[in-house]
Amino acid sequence: MNGVEKRLTRIFRQDHKTIIVPMDHGVTLGPVEGLQNMQRTVTGLLKANADAFVIHKGIARAVNTGNAGLIVHVSASTRYSPDPNRKVRVGSVLEALRLGADAVSIHVNIGAPTEAEMLAKLGGIADECHEYEMPLLAMMYPRGSTIQNEHDKSVVAHVARLGAELGADIVKTNYTGTPESFREVVQSCPVPVIIAGGPKTETDRDILQMVYDANKAGCAGASIGRNVFQHKDPEKMARALIRIVHEDASVDEAFSLVGDKR
Repeated sequence: MNGVEKRLTRIFRQDHKTIIVPMDHGVTLGPVEGLQNMQRTVTGLLKANADAFVIHKGIARAVNTGNAGLIVHVSASTRYSPDPNRKVRVGSVLEALRLGADAVSIHVNIGAPTEAEMLAKLGGIADECHEYEMPLLAMMYPRGSTIQNEHDKSVVAHVARLGAELGADIVKTNYTGTPESFREVVQSCPVPVIIAGGPKTETDRDILQMVYDANKAGCAGASIGRNVFQHKDPEKMARALIRIVHEDASVDEAFSLVGDKR
């Protein structure tokens, strides 16, 4: 077992699936609800047995993520930027190693005016990861003026495959809306695909149904941020997602854990 494989075992369970909670939003959005006290939120999610967290390097120094997988995010932009879709590199693989990371992640927006620049950064980070045997999570999103539908299966399949083609070990992307269409995305990507949570959903059942359907389509799990850390009870929501992904629970079974009657 090489270094990449060993580190991936700290992110994926024996069923080869994972529930990741991305909490890198403090760079993009600031200290929004759920992120004001990072340690308190992380501690609650550790009690729920979340598999891994995505955080920036400064937070990785300040917050104890316990036995969960640590994924250090190395790209960034803010909502105040003239071009928020332009993600710039803000860290290195070697720095992530010094922080004890189990993987690094990078965000690429396909269809944005700076797509070429971001792809070049993805290729460079992938090369560094290969050198240090560090897994790479590529957050691949169809997002920009040339994209008419961010959930179109052909577009999502293309961006997922693009991440794998350029060296990612895990690809995170949008759910396409149905298990049948997302199955095509998963089957056309040679590395594990996990779904993004997206904006805060109107109801708990909405996010649970999406994760359930994606799980049935063969995806390797989910990376859910705001719908977990901004939930009224993040620990319960994380437990509900874990029941679906790791225990094949139904939506109703998972929903019963959340306690939200909506």
